[in-house]
Amino acid sequence: MTLEDLYDIIEARKTADPDSSWTAKLLSKGPEKCAEKFGEEAVEAIIEAVKNDKQGLTGEAADVLYHLLVMLASRDVPLGDVLDELARRQGQSGLTEKANRPSNT
Repeated sequence: MTLEDLYDIIEARKTADPDSSWTAKLLSKGPEKCAEKFGEEAVEAIIEAVKNDKQGLTGEAADVLYHLLVMLASRDVPLGDVLDELARRQGQSGLTEKANRPSNT
């Protein structure tokens, strides 16, 4: 499964019955809850990385990616837009890219 496939599934769950799908249930709670859940999963991934637990980190990284996509979908941010932004940044130093960002980001 690709991230694009997963994003498409998440998008389709926006109209599903919240009692039939975890994704639909999470989306029904609003963008703030989706963001909160993403943050929780990110912290769990950090803990596994610090513990050097590769299996734990692998599972938590999958959770982070899933919840990132849910958070994007909750705010109607297409995954393609994020991928386009990554492509735009490709080929330049991260230091250069950060220096060229508007001051408010």
